[in-house]
Amino acid sequence: MRLSDVHGGARLALALVLTAACLSQARAQETNEQSIERRVDALLRQMTLEEKVGQLNLVSHGPPLRWEDISEGRAGALLNFNSAQDVARAQELVRQSRLKIPPLFGLDVLHGFRTQFPLPLGEAAAFSPRVSRLASEWAAKEAAYVGVNWTFAPMADLSRDSRWGRIVEGFGEDPYLGSVLTAARVEGFRKGGVAAATKHFAGYGAPQGGRDYDTTYIPRAEMYDTYLPPFRAAVEAGSASFMAAFNALNGEPSTANPWLLTDVLRKQWGFTGFVTSDWVGIGELINHGIAADGAEAARKAILAGVDMDMMGQLYIKHLPDEVRAGRVPESVIDESVRRVLRTKFRMGLFDRPSIDPTRTDAAFPTTESRQVAREVARETFVLLQNRGDVLPLPAGIRSIAVVGPLADAPHDQMGPHAARGHKEDSVTILEGIRRRAQGAGIAVRHAPACDLFCRNTEGLPAALDAVRQSDVAIAVFGEPQELSGEAASRAHLELNGRQIEVLEELAKTGKPIALVLMGGRPQVLGPVAERIPAILMAWYPGTEGGPAVADVLFGDVSPSGKLPLTWPRATGQLPLYYNRLPTGRPTKPDNRFTLQYIDEAITPLYPFGWGLSYTQFAYADAAIARRQLDQGQALEVSVSVKNVGSREGQEVVQLYTRDPVASRSRPLRELKAFEKIALKPGETKRVTLRVPVESLGFHLDDGTYLVEAGAIQVFVGGSSLAEQVGEAEIVRTFRIPPMERRAAASTSVAQ
Repeated sequence: MRLSDVHGGARLALALVLTAACLSQARAQETNEQSIERRVDALLRQMTLEEKVGQLNLVSHGPPLRWEDISEGRAGALLNFNSAQDVARAQELVRQSRLKIPPLFGLDVLHGFRTQFPLPLGEAAAFSPRVSRLASEWAAKEAAYVGVNWTFAPMADLSRDSRWGRIVEGFGEDPYLGSVLTAARVEGFRKGGVAAATKHFAGYGAPQGGRDYDTTYIPRAEMYDTYLPPFRAAVEAGSASFMAAFNALNGEPSTANPWLLTDVLRKQWGFTGFVTSDWVGIGELINHGIAADGAEAARKAILAGVDMDMMGQLYIKHLPDEVRAGRVPESVIDESVRRVLRTKFRMGLFDRPSIDPTRTDAAFPTTESRQVAREVARETFVLLQNRGDVLPLPAGIRSIAVVGPLADAPHDQMGPHAARGHKEDSVTILEGIRRRAQGAGIAVRHAPACDLFCRNTEGLPAALDAVRQSDVAIAVFGEPQELSGEAASRAHLELNGRQIEVLEELAKTGKPIALVLMGGRPQVLGPVAERIPAILMAWYPGTEGGPAVADVLFGDVSPSGKLPLTWPRATGQLPLYYNRLPTGRPTKPDNRFTLQYIDEAITPLYPFGWGLSYTQFAYADAAIARRQLDQGQALEVSVSVKNVGSREGQEVVQLYTRDPVASRSRPLRELKAFEKIALKPGETKRVTLRVPVESLGFHLDDGTYLVEAGAIQVFVGGSSLAEQVGEAEIVRTFRIPPMERRAAASTSVAQ
C-alpha cells in the first residue's frame, strides 16, 4: 500500500465525517415547515393515483362508507366519528393500509361537544375574544378526548338578514367584530387540540330573501370590504382548512369558483391548507346547472381548488379516469394531496398515538366545564330594555311565577348543532331560578301557559293564576330549537304561535314582568316591546343556561352583552344593518320623499352594539392623540369611562369611524375597535383605542386597498349610536396591493 493511498483514505474518511456533520447541522437548521415539505414529497412519491385520490375522499360514518375503504387507502378523512371506540377501530384499519396515512376525524363542533356553550351568535354578543377563545378551547378539549381532531367551524359568514336560519352559527353583521371573533375561535380550537375548517367560503350569509342555499349577488369590492375579512382573519389565525359554500356567488357556484378558491384564498392571502366541499356540494354543481354529470362536476371542482369531496363520492369515482383521459393534470391532484398531507403533518397526526377506545363523552360535563359554560353564558345576555328597573329582581320578594314553555326545555336551550350534547345535562332556566330562589326563601310557581310552539293555550288560565299570586313574573318565550339553524329560514319573524297573545294577557295582570327571550336571532316583538317592561335576550344559553340566567335575573351579575346585529321592528325591514351607505335623500320625518317606510319607522327597534346594564356609564374627555395621519401611523383615541351607578358592571367601549367624502360612498359608521372593561361603582378607567391608518380605507374591485386623503370622523360610546368625539385627517392617499395587505389589528388599553 502506498502512503498516498493511506492519506487519500484518511482524507475520504474525514470528508465523509465532515459531510455527515454538515448534513446533521443543515438538518438541525431545517425549519419545521421545511421538514414537513420534505416528508410530504417523500410520501407523495410513493403513492399511486388511486391512493392520491383516496386522500381527497371525505366520508361519513355509516353508508356509503365501507370499513375496508379505510384499510385500502380510499378515505383520507372521516366525519361523524364521535366515539373513541369507532375512532380506534378506524386507526387500527389505517395501520393495515400500505402507506398508513392517518385520517382526519371531523365533526360539527360549533359551540360545545358534550358541554354546550351559547350558540356562536350569542357568544358574539359578549364582544370578547377571550370568551370566544375560551368556549372554543373547551369544546375542542372535549372532542379531542374521544379522537375528534377536526371541526367544521368556525362559521365566518357575515349576515345582515335575520330571516336566514344559519345566522345563529355566526357572529352577526359586522366585519370587524367578525374578524376578531373568528380569529379567536380558530385559536381556541387549536389550543384545545382540534383543527379548524372555517366555513362557508364565501358569501353564503347573504342569500336572496334570506333563503338558505339561495344564490347571492355581491359586488367584488363589497366582498373584499364586508364578507371576506373574517375569512382572511381565519387564515392569519392559522385555520387548517376551509369549506366551500353551497351558494352560487354572482352566478358562479362557490364549489367551482377559481376566483374565490385560488385567486383570493391562495394567491392573494397565501393560504397553504386545504379546501373541502360542503356535504355533497360537488354533486350539487349539476343542480346549479354548470355540470352535466358527476365527472364534469368533479373536474370543475378540483380545477377550481376544492381539494376534498365531502360525501359526494365523485372524486373517488371519476378523478382517476379524468387524469388518464388528460382532462385533469395529475399535477393538480398532486397539489391537492400535498395540501391534505401537509395539514396532517402540521397537526402531528403521523406521530400521534391511537386513541384509548375506553374513553367516552360521559366523562363530561365536569364541574369545571359547567362553571366555564356558566361564566361564558352570562357574558352573552343582552338586556334590551328595563323600564321601571324591573330587573334585577328586587330584594324582599317572596314569590316568583315562571311562565312559558321554554323555561323548562332542556333540549331546546342547547340550540341546533349540539354535537354530543345530552338534554339530561342541561340545567333549565326554571331549575336555575328554583335553585337561586330556594337559598333566599322565595317560592317559585311554574306554569307553561302553552305548548312548545304555543299553538295550544289551554294552560293560560293556570299561568295567569300563578302570576296573580306572585310578586313578579319571569316569562320565558322565543324560538324553539327546531325553528333555528340550517334549513330554518323564516319569512315571518314574529314570535311564533300565540306567544304575543299570551304575553299581552300576562301584562294585563299588572304584575312586574321580565321577558327572557330564547332563540337564534332577533324576533319581531310587535306590541310586546311596549307591554313588557324588561326584556333579556338569552339566545340558546347551553348546558348551564339556567344558573347563568338566574345569576343575571337576581343581580348577582350585571348583564353586559351587546347586540352583534341590528334588531328589526318588522320582517319587512330586512336586510337591516347599521353600517349602510348614505343616500341622496336622508330621512326627514316631515318629508315623504326621503328614505323611509310609509307604514313603519325606518329605525331599528334596537341598534347594533346595544345592551343595557344594571348600572350606568358616563363617557368624558375623549381625545384624539394625532390629528394628522400618514401611512404606518394609527388613529389613537382615548376616553374616560366612569361607572356612575351603584353596582359593578362591564361596558363595551366602541369606536366607530366615517369617511364623509370619498371617491366612493362610504358607510355612515364602521366599527373599528372595541374593549370590554369592568368597573366598580364610582370607578373610572381611561381607555385607549388604536386603529392603524391601513384600516381606514376600502377595497377596489381587484382587491387593492385604497386609503384616501381627507377627513375621518370619530365616534365613541356604548353602541352604534355613539356620539362624535372629533375628527382626524389622513394627509395623503396610498394603495396596498391585495397580496401585501394583512388584517390590520386594532388594539386597546384600559387604565
